[in-house]
Amino acid sequence: MAFPHPDPVLIEAEVFTTLPEALRRPGKPSDWATKNRRGAPVDSFIEGPSFDREGHLWFVDIPFGRILRASPDGDVEQIVEYDGQPNGLKIDARGRIFIADFKNGIMTLDPDTGSISTALGDADSEGFKGCNDLHIGPDGAIYFTDQGQTGLHDPSGRVYRWTPDDGRLECLIDTVPSPNGLVLDTSGHTLYVAVTRANAVWRLPLSPSQRVVKAGFFLQFSGGRAGPDGLALTRDNGVVVCQTGMGLVWVHDALGIPIAVVKSPKGLGTTNCAFGGPEGRTLYITESDSGSILRAELPMRGHPMASGWGQ
Repeated sequence: MAFPHPDPVLIEAEVFTTLPEALRRPGKPSDWATKNRRGAPVDSFIEGPSFDREGHLWFVDIPFGRILRASPDGDVEQIVEYDGQPNGLKIDARGRIFIADFKNGIMTLDPDTGSISTALGDADSEGFKGCNDLHIGPDGAIYFTDQGQTGLHDPSGRVYRWTPDDGRLECLIDTVPSPNGLVLDTSGHTLYVAVTRANAVWRLPLSPSQRVVKAGFFLQFSGGRAGPDGLALTRDNGVVVCQTGMGLVWVHDALGIPIAVVKSPKGLGTTNCAFGGPEGRTLYITESDSGSILRAELPMRGHPMASGWGQ
């Protein structure tokens, strides 16, 4: 029986920019590499792309605790280096930069001074397993994943909702085998979460009281050396999934039907993505194996970022 939908369109990405040699750290020891790469040397591992209102692309380097920024022309500069493992980064409508840090929890960065501090270091004195990524809702609430080293052997990863202005923190679900990237749909009623070690994306409906109800699978992948990582959303509620370990980024419609797939011209580490470009159709992708930021033109527009970019 034939598949009732057309095959997804193959889109070849191109290199937008790469981490310059002056900002790479070859040979420098890293606690992250020791514990996550069995000591294999890394000169960087970039993640967490996010645009500010001026069109600069911010991103992180996990093993060396760095926040970086690329100009619209692709020039990369280091903003700050600190004792941490930043993994996800998002910018809110007020220009505040929030970072999901594996070691420190949720942090804030002042883009003018480079000052960085912990905003949420624990859940009522209980330490986090290791925060991974975050998403800012239309009301300013921050949804973030607490991944740690969870997986199918230990399905205890958590997803939280935190409102920075009043400090309210709610655990939405605590049975996820490696929660990673996440995105809220345009209605604010459904949260999608990449579940890396299950090679899946979960769909978490939110009740009027913001409780998770009827959680279920939305997408199931196979193969690769890892699984779904960063997520993004199109204007039509389509879910974009970075399949790290395969060098691919899948673009789905609102029903989960794949309509396009972006292929990396570099390594397989397609870790995360963000929509940008003058019309919001350009997808920027962190490729962590090579320390490159890729870009690809898509046939649809991305949902505007919380920072206001793309509106």
